[in-house]
Amino acid sequence: MNEALLRSLTPSVLGILVRRGADFAAAEDAVQDALLEAVRVWPDDLPRDPKAWLITVAWRRFLDATRSDAARRRREDLVDEEPAPGPVPGADDTLQLYFLCAHPSLTPSSAVALTLRAVGGLTTRQIARAYLVPEATMAQRISRAKRTVSGVRFDQPGDVATVLRVLYLVFNEGYSGDVDLAAEAIRLTRQLAAAIDHPEVAGLLALMLLHHARRAARTAPDGSLVPLAEQDRGRWDTGLIAEGVGILQAALARDRLGEFQAQAAIAALHADAPTAGETDWVQIVEWYDELARLTDSPVVRLNRAVAVGEADGPRAGLAALAALDDSLPRHTAVAAYLHERDGDPVTAARLYAEAALKAPNTAERDHLTRQAARLNAGRSR
Repeated sequence: MNEALLRSLTPSVLGILVRRGADFAAAEDAVQDALLEAVRVWPDDLPRDPKAWLITVAWRRFLDATRSDAARRRREDLVDEEPAPGPVPGADDTLQLYFLCAHPSLTPSSAVALTLRAVGGLTTRQIARAYLVPEATMAQRISRAKRTVSGVRFDQPGDVATVLRVLYLVFNEGYSGDVDLAAEAIRLTRQLAAAIDHPEVAGLLALMLLHHARRAARTAPDGSLVPLAEQDRGRWDTGLIAEGVGILQAALARDRLGEFQAQAAIAALHADAPTAGETDWVQIVEWYDELARLTDSPVVRLNRAVAVGEADGPRAGLAALAALDDSLPRHTAVAAYLHERDGDPVTAARLYAEAALKAPNTAERDHLTRQAARLNAGRSR
């Protein structure tokens, strides 16, 4: 295999796809797929015109991806903004594709990344953000996954845990507001819950419903984020909350606790509080302790620090935060909030401004910038 030849041809092939109308990110993915195919095919059958071969294969890959994305969007258009409770009519093959991409030859993390890219329609950048890794690292992971499953028969579908992880990340990406995939993730999780009697499937569905119930209250008319404590709870969907709580209670009664049930329990405690001031933060901390035991996730411990700050005071929250790596996403934003609650607006304003520079999306960046400006304006009066 002439790797130097592939490297030399890549820029021109990429440029041709872009000139044909492909956006740069999609063209990069298509060329990457073509290069992987070349690595597999060329040692036994080197084409007479390698460049033309790469262009043809890459363009076909781009068209296939475009058609797949269009089909996914058509499926999303069939889903109501607020998913209706009850049985799911008209199941399609999307959930089966999720299971097929979760192939036993892949590690769970690689299977999740591949499924998000190939079926979920997320970009490499969005997947990297969900995994808290650089985009280049995620691109390599997806490429390795594609190489691993190249030519493999997909007759050994992956396990439920991997599919749940994919559905959870797709929902989170939609919930962030960058891509409207939340309703599609709920639809597929409903299908899975109808097909499989599994407490963690139920836990994930409950978690999604409880979060989705707050959707209408999460943004102001101008599109700005509204923090949970400031949301108009009268705009929360009580039907979705009641359904989510009922599903969660049935799952917890089976005494097979998993991380999605624990997360749903935290969401249910927020949903149950008539006002922010009446939130049972002590019980939320206890659920975060369970969740940390189940996952050992630094992000869980970061959220726990916020809950500790509410339950035991900001100094206790800052002490819990001090034990965590300050490079964690949103670590600076949490520090800013706890310092503000501790009566230190100068430090809080500085940290809000720093956190805004690290924000993963525009809405969050603008919110943090406004928080910094609010504190700075208060000091100047």
